[in-house]
Amino acid sequence: MYWHTVEHASMSTGLEGVVAASTRLSRVDGEAGTLILAGYAVEDLAPHATFEEVVTLFLTTYSSNASSDLVAGRKLSPTTIDVLHHAAARRAPPMDALLMATPTLEGDALTAIAAFPTIVGTYWRLLHGESPVPVRHDLSHAAHYLHQLSGAEPTPARARALETYLITVCDHGLNASTFTARVIASTQSDVISAITGALAALKGPLHGGAPGPALDMVFEIGTPDRAEAIIRSKLDAGERLMGFGHRVYRVRDPRADVLAAAAERLYEHGADRRTYELARSIERTALRVLHEHKPDRRLDTNVEFYTALLLHGLGLPTELFTPTFAVGRVLGWCAHYHEQLRDGRLIRPQSEYIGPVGLQYVA
Repeated sequence: MYWHTVEHASMSTGLEGVVAASTRLSRVDGEAGTLILAGYAVEDLAPHATFEEVVTLFLTTYSSNASSDLVAGRKLSPTTIDVLHHAAARRAPPMDALLMATPTLEGDALTAIAAFPTIVGTYWRLLHGESPVPVRHDLSHAAHYLHQLSGAEPTPARARALETYLITVCDHGLNASTFTARVIASTQSDVISAITGALAALKGPLHGGAPGPALDMVFEIGTPDRAEAIIRSKLDAGERLMGFGHRVYRVRDPRADVLAAAAERLYEHGADRRTYELARSIERTALRVLHEHKPDRRLDTNVEFYTALLLHGLGLPTELFTPTFAVGRVLGWCAHYHEQLRDGRLIRPQSEYIGPVGLQYVA
C-alpha cells in the first residue's frame, strides 16, 4: 500500500472535461453535433438496424449468439415476479419497481437486456390490476416490449418506431449512469450489481427525468397561439425550457433529428396527428424566442423533446418514459461493464478537503 499526496492536484467540479476511460462503444462530439455508435453515425444506424443487431455490435466480444440469448432471457423467475407483486401492492413508481426487481435477475448481461422489457411490462399490468402477458419468442425485442405492456401485437410501424428509439439511446459516452456502472465494474463486482447501480443513477431527475416535463409543456401550452406568451414568461422567470439545450451538444442534438423523423413516420400511421403538429409548432416558436432571449447561446432541440413526442405517440404514459429509456440504455451499461473489466483498473479519484483543521477533541 502507498499514499499519494494530491495537495496540488487540479479539481474539476462534476468531473467536467475529465477523461476517465477509453471506449470503443460511442463517441459524442458536442461541438460538431455528432454521435457515433460502435463506428456508425446514429442517423445511419438507428433508423435501419434491429436492436438485436446493435446488441451484437456492442457485445460481440462477450457472446456469439446475442439475438437468441435475448429471446431465452425474456421469462422472469418466480422470485422476480414476486418482487413485482409486492411493489404493485405498495403502488411503487415503475422506476422503483425496476430498481427493486433487477437484483433478483440471475445470469449475465444478456439476461438483463432481455428481461428489462418483461419486468417493465409485467409491472405495469400488475399495477393496473391486469395479469402479465405470457412471453412470446417470435417477436422482436421492441415488439416484445410493446406486447408485454398492452397484450396486443404491435404493428410493424409501431415496433420500428420504438426500435429506432431504443437504438438511439442505447449509449451516449460517459454519462452519470454509465460512469456508475463502470465504477462498480472496476471493483470486479457482478454485472447485475453494476446495472442496479446505473439504474439508481438514472432515477435521479437530472439524468433520466427530462422527457416527461418536455411533454407537459406541450400540453400546458395547448394551442400554437399561446406558445410565445407562455415560453417568454417561463424564460423571464428564469425557468429552464425542457427539451431545448444540452450540457454536451453545442449545436443540434443528432439524436433529436433521428427521433424527429421517427416521430413523423409514426404519426403518419395512426397516432394523433394534432399532437404532433402542436409540438412542431411549439418547437419553432421556442427556437425563435430562445434565439432572441439568449442570442449568445446555441439552444437547439434536444433528444428529450422528440423522445416525449415519440413515446406519447406509442401510447406510453410519462411514468414509463424513464423505464423505457432504461430498456435501451441497459445495453450500453452492459457493454461498458465488460469494457471496464477488461481494463482491470479500480476507478479511484481523489477529493479536495475543504473542512476545518486543527480541532481538538475533548472527551
